[in-house]
Amino acid sequence: MDDTRRQDVLFFPRVIQDAVLGSAETKLRLAVIGNYPPRRCGIASFTADMVGAISAAMPAAEIDVYAMAADAGQRFDLPVCAAIVADEPGSYRKAAASIEASQADVVWLQHEFGLFGGPAGDLIMETLGRISAPLVVTLHTILEAPDADQRRVMDWLIARAARLVVMSHHSQTTLEICYNVSREKIALIHHGVPDRPFGRSVEMKQKRGHAGRKVMLTFGLLSPGKGIETAIAALPELVQQHGDVIYCIAGATHPNLVAREGEAYRLRLQELARELGVEQHVRWIDSFLETEDLLDLIESADIYLTPYGGAGQSTSGTLSYAVALGKAVISTPYIHARELLADGSGVLIPFGDSGALSAAAGRLFADPDALQAMQRRAYLRGREMLWPGFAAKSLAVVDAVRVPPIPAVRHGAMSDAGLMRLCDDTGMIQHSVLSVPDRSHGYCVDDNARALILSGRSGVTFAKRAPTFAAFIEHAWNPDARRFRNFMGYDRRWLEAVGSEDSCGRVIWALGSASLEADKDLRAWADHLYRKAASMALEFTSPRALAFAMLGADRHLEAHPGDALSEQILRKGVKRMTTQWAAASRVEWRWFETSLAYDNCRLPEALLRAAARFTDGQTVAVALEALGWIMEQQTAPAGHFRPLGSQGFGNADLPHHPFDQQPVDAWATVDAAACAFELTLDPRWLDAARAAYAWFNGANDRAQPLADPQAGTCCDGLAAYGVNRNHGAESVLAYHLAHARIIALEDFAGEGHDKAIRERDPIPV
Repeated sequence: MDDTRRQDVLFFPRVIQDAVLGSAETKLRLAVIGNYPPRRCGIASFTADMVGAISAAMPAAEIDVYAMAADAGQRFDLPVCAAIVADEPGSYRKAAASIEASQADVVWLQHEFGLFGGPAGDLIMETLGRISAPLVVTLHTILEAPDADQRRVMDWLIARAARLVVMSHHSQTTLEICYNVSREKIALIHHGVPDRPFGRSVEMKQKRGHAGRKVMLTFGLLSPGKGIETAIAALPELVQQHGDVIYCIAGATHPNLVAREGEAYRLRLQELARELGVEQHVRWIDSFLETEDLLDLIESADIYLTPYGGAGQSTSGTLSYAVALGKAVISTPYIHARELLADGSGVLIPFGDSGALSAAAGRLFADPDALQAMQRRAYLRGREMLWPGFAAKSLAVVDAVRVPPIPAVRHGAMSDAGLMRLCDDTGMIQHSVLSVPDRSHGYCVDDNARALILSGRSGVTFAKRAPTFAAFIEHAWNPDARRFRNFMGYDRRWLEAVGSEDSCGRVIWALGSASLEADKDLRAWADHLYRKAASMALEFTSPRALAFAMLGADRHLEAHPGDALSEQILRKGVKRMTTQWAAASRVEWRWFETSLAYDNCRLPEALLRAAARFTDGQTVAVALEALGWIMEQQTAPAGHFRPLGSQGFGNADLPHHPFDQQPVDAWATVDAAACAFELTLDPRWLDAARAAYAWFNGANDRAQPLADPQAGTCCDGLAAYGVNRNHGAESVLAYHLAHARIIALEDFAGEGHDKAIRERDPIPV
């Protein structure tokens, strides 16, 4: 598999409203441990922003902050539940007792070596070792070569945590390689950033006293290693070309440095500027700026500089802020810069190369169009990291690790009245006007194929209709063309000689299913027609048609082990899909095609079933990665299931259009996630299937149910305005098929199957 594949897929959904975890009244209590204002450091600001973002995303959440303090009497700018004094073990134990008493759902630790007392900060174990709630740890620094104490603490945290959150791909790789952490345990959530309008630098320059100047900026706690010397050394040459350049260096000196040597480092930098004759082009802001003042200052800049002296900086909140506010960036190629600026939103220069810095800045200042284009690319890149998106991903992590309510909700019987209303002695009528069948659009083989599949899984009344659906399919076969017709008018006249490949693929799927699930006589008929027709799948060019046929071939092999044609279809499908995967997938697009359409989950489901049948672990891994990626695309920022809207079909842009959402895609997702759970026994796939099914019941973008189990019917989709109140055959069948699948899945995952699941080995990957 491609080692560049994305590793930050967080597709396991956070259903707030919530058919999975209970109801819309479900509460979250989160305990957060870390530095907090008024402490002036990046982690304190980050923790406060994280708490604010999650509170905004989920106002009902109760968030208790346990803030690190210099002493027990320290006062805080924002409400905290308790203070933890770094070198007092008793305060750690007291915090643990408070967390336990609060019955927190999840504890979230902000970890950095040096925050906590004891060797390598091991006193934090006094708190974490005494709590029962699941633990999430944000690792702000991950050392590739830790000392013995640091390694001991890291190993303990890794063993204790339910999830480890990192902010860069490199950090994730470091955890995997250096600490042997499984990919499933790691969540990549980029540093959150504020949202401000683009292009207000002229206004902000006026406000900051920089009117008419070309402004470069570096901000953050001042300390060696940030490369300020390189930037100052670049100024003489740059000033010769652009005499109106000013370089702002904003931020107080790091308190640890002040404790060691006072302001000697700042004075050395100021002396360097005087020696080079550029002191009039350097503005020093020797203070820790409050957020709004800092954002105004960033907006006033044209170029942001991060000339760090070393490559190991895995996360830079200052860089994230500059990108988010649309600043062109000139940076040395440290880890975070290489990742964040890879799309052309900045310029990378060699470490310690003041000439390269001067040349890069000079080119941008000399070409305002290029400068603005780079700024806009940075701004657009920053839209992906805004605090609301950060909060949604954080809450997805919380819901992935929190203990679900027990017992699980069971899905009871459902009426088939909605199905029967659409049936006549010809087959299933395609469409409805509201709940009334619309005869003007007649019938299609697609719906009758779905109906035949459902008849093998439904109650007695609908099952009795199976011969009618079979007769429709038999009549649809065109032996001269070796294809099935699709559309039929209400007068029983075919409207075409040959249906689409996708329609033909669905019929093969239905025939394979009926050969396994129908009654004895229909099984024989289905096998007979399957053997006549299924070879057409070897000629399909549509990936979905081939996927449908693969699903049928898999069912047919279950009924007829060793069937050569079915195996041939599956092997062709595996080869075709893996070839398409290699051609189409890239770091940000883990898919088989260059765009998405309907029934997307059928592709990884078909590949997963085929690979599992052939015990092909490598292909199983491809299928699961693709399924995970599409799950991420189908998860709304708020965390609920959001099938790709039909308005976005064929569009490769991310994010996709959300409307109109259709039941057939929710059914496909239920089936694919259920398949993944049954093969891997990973409970997160079970949660994903439940979330997709919950979409029918109101866990969606409009919080409106599409399905009515008492009437046994389902609306046609979710539009921007709300629910499409028509009840067409495809939608009603999709709901019933998803319902049948979720019932079977819950039975498989239920108490009566625990022993069987524990004793069964998951499929190798």
